[in-house]
Amino acid sequence: MTTASCVYLVGAGPGDPGLLTVKALELIQSADVVVYDRLVTSEILSLIPRDVTRIYVGKKSGRHLIPQDEINALLVRLAGSHIKIVRLKGGDPFLFGRGGEEALYLARHGVTFEIVPGITSASACSAYAGIPLTHRGIARGVQFVTGHCRADEPLDLDWPSLASEDMTLAVYMGLVNVQEIASRLIDAGRRPSTPVAIIENGSTADQRSVMTTLVDLPDAVIRESVEAPAMIVIGSVVSLANELNWFQFEYEPVIKKAN
Repeated sequence: MTTASCVYLVGAGPGDPGLLTVKALELIQSADVVVYDRLVTSEILSLIPRDVTRIYVGKKSGRHLIPQDEINALLVRLAGSHIKIVRLKGGDPFLFGRGGEEALYLARHGVTFEIVPGITSASACSAYAGIPLTHRGIARGVQFVTGHCRADEPLDLDWPSLASEDMTLAVYMGLVNVQEIASRLIDAGRRPSTPVAIIENGSTADQRSVMTTLVDLPDAVIRESVEAPAMIVIGSVVSLANELNWFQFEYEPVIKKAN
């Protein structure tokens, strides 16, 4: 009896292999082929058995090794010749990971798939920087937005809805547009002195947190030479990092490598 193939859209989390889910680890260690993104760290890739085929399809702002439509078609082709295909993505597949697009393509081509959620960057990076995204009396909610649009189109965000002082704002892929993000939020009513954290390489040995204010955000990115991947967290909760910043770069993977 032939076993049907399945494509698993798996979230690898933000970088620390200790934050992989049990299911994600089981799948990457039993896959026939792993198709992975640029943000999947070397520590996580080392958990894949050496005899498993790996296909890199990483994308960077303004530079795509393989266009998204070709990645979609690749997954369908792989499903025709492999049993267990793992599509490994940084963070969570359904949070700015284009997992929904890939899942729809698979569904419309009759390919069986499963979604394996991962810890998203906003949650992990803020936690490792000592910043609670919500906190009683300071932030009653959090909003996730992307700071980069498809094909480098202008940002089309509902700025007034993002200006509430009692809401934390987590901005994915926002480095290239920090000037616009800061000025538009201030124009919409956010205080220029609102605390901001820029968390570079969150949850990894290279994690770095740059603390600034909303009005000084663009200058801080340039002054500190911040590079992607970086999460931008905006809101009063950022000030709590002074007391809660527990992560002291004592980074050691807690999951053993695959043979």
